[in-house]
Amino acid sequence: MAADLRLRILESITDVPAAAWDALAGPDAPPFIRHAWLCAMEESGSARLETGWEPQHLTLWRGKQLVAASPAYRKHHSMGEYIYDFSWASAAERLGIEYYPKLVVGAPLSPATSPRFLVAAGEDVAPLRLALIQAAIESAREGGCSSVHFLYPREDEAELLEEQGLARRITLQFHWKNPGYRGYDDYLARFDSKRRSQLKRERGAAAQQGILIRTVRGQELGPEHARRAYGFYEATCASRGPWGQVQLNQDFFVRAFRSLPETVELVQAEHQGKVIAGAFNLVTPERLYGRYWGCHEEHPFLHFHVCLYHSVDECIQAGRKVFEPGAGGEHKVSRGFEPTAVHSAHLLFDETLDKAVRDFLRREHAHLKPAVEQAEQLAGLKPWPPQGRATG
Repeated sequence: MAADLRLRILESITDVPAAAWDALAGPDAPPFIRHAWLCAMEESGSARLETGWEPQHLTLWRGKQLVAASPAYRKHHSMGEYIYDFSWASAAERLGIEYYPKLVVGAPLSPATSPRFLVAAGEDVAPLRLALIQAAIESAREGGCSSVHFLYPREDEAELLEEQGLARRITLQFHWKNPGYRGYDDYLARFDSKRRSQLKRERGAAAQQGILIRTVRGQELGPEHARRAYGFYEATCASRGPWGQVQLNQDFFVRAFRSLPETVELVQAEHQGKVIAGAFNLVTPERLYGRYWGCHEEHPFLHFHVCLYHSVDECIQAGRKVFEPGAGGEHKVSRGFEPTAVHSAHLLFDETLDKAVRDFLRREHAHLKPAVEQAEQLAGLKPWPPQGRATG
């Protein structure tokens, strides 16, 4: 690390001014690395030591100026990461290795790609990125962690981490991508007639059931919408049994709605004067991020309409390029969501365990291309634009 740089590890995101942190992230940053999002996670108690997320943010300073940072947490379990390493923890236990705590570089409960190395404008990016990688590894070792994990970095960051000796992992999410649709019918035209009929039937079910679906955003949002979003999230967790652990509390939603009003949206489904289902989403000019959904009444195809079709239509209208609906959900493939690589990078300090993980990742990677080909075949999307039609 350069002699003029000083490393500070922050035990709370509030230990750094919001303006200083967000200046590193830049105005177009995904919401998950913004100060307000991390603050809502931590100050609500949803991502604190008591819940297994111990803030350890890496910050580099030149004098009093913050020049680089990485959001980081000492983790005491593997829940809420969505880059699954439970089998690694089991292997460590068999070897007599304490797997927890580990150091995770990333945002809590946010399975979305976003920068992991935040660097001030005008700075030389390359050495500061390397300094943050070094700081993560050294602080993890000194803090008694078994390992360090960079979750959901950008592809160029993942390549750098691999060059620095970390084991790179590639997994799949399913994203909707806008190649230049002029309307919802253009999206439907990508499917064969049988699939188009299916999608129209699923989306049209809401009107037949007397359900109105709309998006609440901006000044219309209030504390009642935050409480409603939490209720939907809690209902979904309850429906999933042991894997449906409630990790966010209501105060998180209240804080997020209050501090990110230009970013938060709530898709609501109303039936007979009651709001019966909803989806908590985040937006930027180019992307929509689907986060949490839930319902209090079951209706056929309601999930697909609230979480997928309604937002696809709105993305087309707004000219957004990508809709990321979160982790998992292979059912999205048949509805036009394409397999998309997401990245992580890992270094385990025990050599035996590290070798075992790298062997596992090599085997896992060998199955990646067939999985993508299978998903693309299942999606069956026709080329866009159609032959002979320009998008301009």
